Amino acid sequence: MSIIDAPAMLREAALRVTRQRVAVLTMVANNPHSDIDTIATAVRRELGSLSTQTVYDVLRTLTEVGLVRRIEPAGSPARFETRVGDNHHHLVCRDCGGITDIDCVVGEAPCLHSTDPQGFVVDEAEVIFWGICPDCLSS
Repeated sequence: MSIIDAPAMLREAALRVTRQRVAVLTMVANNPHSDIDTIATAVRRELGSLSTQTVYDVLRTLTEVGLVRRIEPAGSPARFETRVGDNHHHLVCRDCGGITDIDCVVGEAPCLHSTDPQGFVVDEAEVIFWGICPDCLSS
């Protein structure tokens, strides 16, 4: 069951609506922080045969138009989510690798301000908090 209207989102982003794009976007929306292998496996279950390269291509397109955000925690494959545009951050468990969203650290994007941006116009700050999640602490 989709929590989004993927075809409408694709049309709004001026993208052609394809089965592959709908399936990938829906999977990412329903399973935030999934990696490419997880996304490809789930989409193959739904659509049948689908190359990993196609999944990469769809994710790249969705990221370029701002429907999907790519995050890359150190030591982890790239992960994808549909929560975009709010400059939120992430908590990563050192034991299980689970990832949880956390709202912007302070105020509005970019949440943090460099003391010397060296001429850059900073519009986003990415913060990853590392620790042990409650499930891992209790086991």
